[in-house]
This record gives sequence, structure tokens and C-alpha cells, in this order.
Amino acid sequence: MRSDKLSRRDFLKLSGLGLAGLIAPPFDFDYPVANLQGRVTTRMIWMYDRPSIEGEKVKLCQGDMLLNITNSTVSDDVTSHNRIWYEVGTEGFVYSGNIQPVRTILNTPLMDIPRRGLLAEVSVPYTDGHTGPKADTEASYRMYYETTHWLLSTATDRDGQVWYEVRDDKFNESYYARAEHFRILTEDDLAPLSPDVPDDEKKIQVRLEEQILIASEYGVPIFAVPVSTGGIYRVGTYTTPKGAFITYYKRPSRHMAAGDLAASGFDLPGVPWVQYITESGISLHGTFWHNDFGRPRSHGCINLSIQSAKWLYRWSSPQVSFNKELSIGGVGTKVEIIL
Repeated sequence: MRSDKLSRRDFLKLSGLGLAGLIAPPFDFDYPVANLQGRVTTRMIWMYDRPSIEGEKVKLCQGDMLLNITNSTVSDDVTSHNRIWYEVGTEGFVYSGNIQPVRTILNTPLMDIPRRGLLAEVSVPYTDGHTGPKADTEASYRMYYETTHWLLSTATDRDGQVWYEVRDDKFNESYYARAEHFRILTEDDLAPLSPDVPDDEKKIQVRLEEQILIASEYGVPIFAVPVSTGGIYRVGTYTTPKGAFITYYKRPSRHMAAGDLAASGFDLPGVPWVQYITESGISLHGTFWHNDFGRPRSHGCINLSIQSAKWLYRWSSPQVSFNKELSIGGVGTKVEIIL
């Protein structure tokens, strides 16, 4: 399989027409860009009059700004690792690597949360956590599209707005967010994939040079996506270790935080579909802070689009029981990381 290198054209196919942050097989809608928005994931970006940084700048877009995506297109820059740009109506074009594809889907709140809590995903571009179940209380963390969080209880304010109490699994605190902004996950959402395939016949391979992940059954590739592994930052170089590992520790949600935010540190609540492969914290997980898969830019972990990470989480071992916070130890899926 190593000799069968995947081309850049294959990258585009595997990225789901460039909407890698949203689309993963199987497709769940007829028209990929219907009612689709893009959230700016970095501090600011430029919109251009054509899909190229050589084009004329037409608009400055601030972080978390929402853009209406009407199409995706391929730039003429054949040297780029990611040639996908998003078209924003008649306004212009933005580079896809700094845009998270999102939707706005409101849900009917569940008024009775069991004591064990429920796992849910954010179904709007973002929602803010508050110290109390009222919009005028102090804001805490902002939670982004398809990040996963544990819900503990329900509260209703004087205006009839329903709020969920959201648990922070790192700091053992909780905050409140609008209930209609969360979709509670079901057993079907987390049902195992290929459960009849023995553990020793499943394998994950990460190719650092090509920035690709391939999942195989019985030695046959069945799933392949671009990834982002350890990159170079102002404060140093972060590497993804080569070697043989297993997915020994899995959890559907994790608040990840480390370092100084002013110097390449991070503070990311609700990182979804986490599979640890080393005791130092290297893991495969979903990513909402960029959509630039295909080049190194992590702190050592293997970044995947959220839909790709969820597929891999359901496919690999050990299985995490529905509404359980984690599974550690026992049999895991083999992971091979090569240059």
C-alpha cells in the first residue's frame, strides 16, 4: 500500500469536494452547500475577487464572522497542499483552510436530563456559555459547531428560554448555554462501525509526509482522509511520533488546554471524538479551529475534520458505551505512523 501514493487530485476527492470540515461519507443531504455557512476560524482573513491570494482584496473578515457559502472551487495554484476555495455569493472567494463549514439547526430542548448526563453536540455555528441560566450573566467559554459536551440539567429563565447546564470535564465546573443550540446524541449516532471485523484485522496508518490517514480492514483500505500532524510554531517545533501504537484510551469529548495562549498555547473545550495513543497525550481527534488539513499544523496530535474523527471513533476499539465518559485499557486498534 505504501507504493500506491495518493495524488493531490485524490486529496480533493477524499475531502468531499473540499468541504472536509462538514462532509464525510455517507453524505446526509442532497446538495452539499444548501443553507451552508462558513465561520472564520482565525483572527482575520481577506476575501478576494477570485480564488487566489494574487487576486484583489475585497473584504476583511473578522474571527467568528459567518459567511454564506454558495459553492466551492479549485484554485490554479497547483503547488498548494489545499487548492479549495469557497465562493461567497457575489461577494468574492475565501480560502477554505481558515473557514469551518457550519449550519444553524435549532432543536427542541429535552426537559428531563438523567442523572448520568447526556452527550450532545453543538448544532449552530457557535454558542456562548454563561455562569448562570440567563443571557445577562457573565460569559465563559464559546462552544463551536459539532463540538461535544456533557449536559447535566435543564433550567428555564423568566423569559421562558430553556438552558442546559454544561459540564467542563477538565476544570470540574459547569456553565449554561441555550438548550436549542444542542443536539442530544443517540445510541444510533454512536453505534459501532464494522463490529464484525476482528480487532486484529483493523489498522490505522498515518503518513506524515503525505499528511493522510488510511483505515484498513483485512489489509484493504476502506477510508482515507487528509490530516494535520505536528507543525512548527513561534515557540518551537511540535512533532508527531513515528512508530506503532494502539487506540488504548478513547473519550467522546475532552476540554484540551495547555500553555500560554499568547505563545501558541491552546484552550479548547469540547474537542470531539478523542483517541489517545500515547501517555503523553498524543491523540487522534476532531478539529474545529481550522479546516486546513493536508499540512502539519498541530501540537503533535493528528487533527481530523470532525465528521472524519467521528467515523474513526465509531470504527476503532475499544468501544465506549453510550453515555459513558471514557474507555481505557483493553484491546485497541493498531495505529502505524510512518514518514
